Parts: sequence; structure tokens; C-alpha cells
Amino acid sequence: ERGYETGEHAPGLKLGGCGAYKAAHHIIKTHAKVWHSYNNTWRSEQQGMVGISLTSSWGEPVDLHSQTDRDAAERYVQFHLGWFANPIYRGDYPEVMKNYVGRKSAQQGLGTSRLPTFSVQEKTYIKGTSDFLGIGHFTTRYVIQKSFPLLQVSSYHSDRDIAELVDPKWAAAGPSWLHSVPWGFRRLLNFIKTQYGNPLIYVTENGVSEKVQRAQLCDEWRIEYLKGYINEILKALNDGVNVKGYTAWSLLDKFEWNKGFSERFGFYHVDFKNKNKPRYPKASVDYYKNIIGANGFPNPREVMS
Repeated sequence: ERGYETGEHAPGLKLGGCGAYKAAHHIIKTHAKVWHSYNNTWRSEQQGMVGISLTSSWGEPVDLHSQTDRDAAERYVQFHLGWFANPIYRGDYPEVMKNYVGRKSAQQGLGTSRLPTFSVQEKTYIKGTSDFLGIGHFTTRYVIQKSFPLLQVSSYHSDRDIAELVDPKWAAAGPSWLHSVPWGFRRLLNFIKTQYGNPLIYVTENGVSEKVQRAQLCDEWRIEYLKGYINEILKALNDGVNVKGYTAWSLLDKFEWNKGFSERFGFYHVDFKNKNKPRYPKASVDYYKNIIGANGFPNPREVMS
């Protein structure tokens, strides 16, 4: 969406309300081709696995008793995670995506939906092409219904008819989009279990960045974030979710998309202004080392049910 619609990310194209959908369509078909290539050629010899890693926030209804809010929250997750996961695990785009994009395309006077369609053969070819699901997850949003006026050029965001909100009590990190909401992760993992037949899951990204630009080696907020999110994964495991592994994001401060080196997610602070790029451990290093060493929380009293 940021690469083919808003142009914020590479390749920097602004292709209205269709570019992101076309790009995603090609990604999904290409992923399937790679999976089949491995499956047919190397799997019998290597016994390896091929999966896909998808990043998704969780959408929570503002009012759990409101069907409108519940539908909006469901739409948020289906347009986010379901966009890619649904074709791979169920054979086609989520029905709500097809309905909303199709209806808005018709209102614009377009002959076909801006969301591409898979042929019957493609649906069969794509379905089941993931031996595991990688999940990147960082934050949660409250979601409500919001109707957008009919625009000459629609967008991925206006297609969803939702508004995203944050709770001012949620702990904020450096970037405006990232708030610490650990309970949202358990709900997302259970959603995956229910929607996609409880697939094997590896958490491929989860972490939090610095609040300011200067070096902050006493990163107690990162320790609290990790404690909360890892604890919610443990709860999801107890719920029967098939989570096999966890990877924190990230070992080192590094290049973060269009934010460059200004967003620091690392356990180790990197001095990018020094030609030797020296690295300094943050307080979270020892905390995470202890978790790895114990394969869980060393102190059972840290774990809250």
C-alpha cells in the first residue's frame, strides 16, 4: 500500500486505489509458485518448510456489544492479515474485501472491481501453500465504522469504511503508530487459530522502538513491552494456538524503511555517526538473555494468567 498507492516506500508509485491490490495479487501468486517449486523439487530430499511472514495489528471493537463496531473490527483484520492469509489458507480473498472493494468500484462506474480475481485454477494452486505462518505484530487499534464519501480515486484506507483509535492510557513508544497493547496479540493469535485451521506459527517480528533520538540504554519500557507480549503468547499457547517460536525485533538498531536509522528497535544501540559503528547493550539485553536461557520467564511470579 505504501509502495504502490501512497508512494511513501519503494518503488514510490502512486497508483490510486488499484496499485496495492495488483501488487499484492502478484505477490500471492508468486509465493505460491515458490512453494510449489520447493515442494516438487527439493522437499523430499531436504525435508524443509516454506512459509510466508505477514505483519498485522489487531483491531478491537470500541463497543463489544455493537454489531457495527464488531463488523468494523473484523473488517480491519481481514483487510490487513486476511488480504494475504485468506487466499493462502482458504483459497480466495476475504468475502468482506471482495464485497466492499467491488461495491465501491461499481459506485465509481468501473466495469470490474479494483480488487483482482483469482481463477478457479489459481485458487486451487494457491490454497495450502504455506507450511507455517510467520507473524509480525506490534500494536492494536480500537476500530469503529466510518463511511467515506464516494471519491473519484478511492484508496485502500477508504475502501474499509473504518476509523482507527487509540486509548490514551496505552503506553506510547517512539513512533506515533506504536502503542503497547499486549492483550491484542493473544486475540490476534486466537483469530488465526480459528480462521486458518490452527496453522504452525512463528512470531517473526515483535518489538518496540526508542522514544527519543538520543542513546537510551536504560530501556525499561522495552522490558515491559517484551514481558507483556511474550506473556500473552504464553496465554495463547495455553489456548491451544500452535505457536512454535518467537523472534524479537531486533538484535541491533538498523535501517527502518523510510525512517532510516531514526527508529531504533534494537537490543544493542548502534552509533551510526562513528565510522566503526560501535554497539552498546541496552538493559533489555540482559532481560532477554534470561528469558532465552530459561526458555521462558525465569521468575514464575512475572507470569500473569
